[in-house]
Amino acid sequence: MDTARRSGSDPAAVRANQRNALIAGFLGWTLDAFDFFVLTFVLAQVAHDFGRSVPAIALTVAASLWTRPIGAIIFGLMADRWGRRRPLMINILFYSAIAFLCGLAPNYTVFFVLRLLYGIGMGGEWGVGASLVMETVPVRCRGVLSGLLQMGYTCGYFLAAIVYSVVFPLWGWRAMFFVGGLPALLTLFVRAKVKETDAWHEARTDWPTYRRAIRQNLRLFAYLVGMMTIMAFVSHGTQDMYPTFLQRERHFSPELTAVITMISMTGAIVGGLLFGLYSDRTGRRRAMITALLLACAVVPLWVLAPSTTIIVLGAFLMQFMVQGAWGIVPAHINELAPNQLRGFFPGLAYQLGILFASSIVYIEALLGEHFSYSHTMGLLAATVTVLGALIVGLGPEAKGVLFTSAPCAGTAAGPVRETPR
Repeated sequence: MDTARRSGSDPAAVRANQRNALIAGFLGWTLDAFDFFVLTFVLAQVAHDFGRSVPAIALTVAASLWTRPIGAIIFGLMADRWGRRRPLMINILFYSAIAFLCGLAPNYTVFFVLRLLYGIGMGGEWGVGASLVMETVPVRCRGVLSGLLQMGYTCGYFLAAIVYSVVFPLWGWRAMFFVGGLPALLTLFVRAKVKETDAWHEARTDWPTYRRAIRQNLRLFAYLVGMMTIMAFVSHGTQDMYPTFLQRERHFSPELTAVITMISMTGAIVGGLLFGLYSDRTGRRRAMITALLLACAVVPLWVLAPSTTIIVLGAFLMQFMVQGAWGIVPAHINELAPNQLRGFFPGLAYQLGILFASSIVYIEALLGEHFSYSHTMGLLAATVTVLGALIVGLGPEAKGVLFTSAPCAGTAAGPVRETPR
């Protein structure tokens, strides 16, 4: 039964559900990312209070990346068996509670364990939220709405910068984690306003068929993991240690660091939307390759520029390109995923990529302490953006593929999925 029929053939009800699903997915990812990025602004302060080095605290950032595949497995399986809504609500409650507890951690060991647990919640949110949104919105604008959804991650970084500039000077780093408990309220909206997707109803199957579908698509899965690994190197390599670079090497104040970060995240939001729109017109791979190669070209402005003004411009352009490429990811890998595996497949591929790339934060922190953050981050960024463009170009594409047999109003039949090259 399609969305229009289940909504009484009311186009207004269909549009309202599409809007509510997008809001739920966007805010879930925004608030999840906020809880992750809060730590990247206060590495030095947390290190001081716990009597540890900055690389040791940076390792807790990596720890959250290590456990994300566990969350993708748990919540992805739940999403394919129970639907998208209920696992999304459970996930939001879980990561909100863990974020709040991080503010109460009495020592480094407890903090490290909590960041491991937080990674489980973060790993589950993206796959469930992305499948909910991509299965609900119209096909014709899936790319630009994918960009909007993925920019929830960027908005979370932006929000963390705002909280850092307002909360940290007054109440310190622990209060920033207390703010991270507020996303639990989002579950009330999901429960009241978001409907289950037609694609899940149509594709739901028994366990033997489900396991057989996994085995039959292992080659595609391996490619998606490889692509997401290099994309994670690109994203975390250009974001996580950037505030530390601005503070320790450029000697910028917390306030200026927050302002530059917010400017860069503004570029990310605009880039995610524009490249998402571009992908709707020209294809997912072409748009991603363009964004990645342009990101490589702006590396000198990003970390090597002699003046603050050019550094600000470089930060804006770098995240415009990086998150422009990332904005296409939800649509791209959900279109490639088999229907009955969409809650599990994209999320696990995404989070395994995060796991395999999790060392980038620690590597940058370690090399930055011995050499310089500018040269370390610049060389790594140039390398991974070029490799990313190559891997994306060698892979398949399924732009516009239908998720249901009875599309909602505003959708159109798309091309048949290409086979991996």
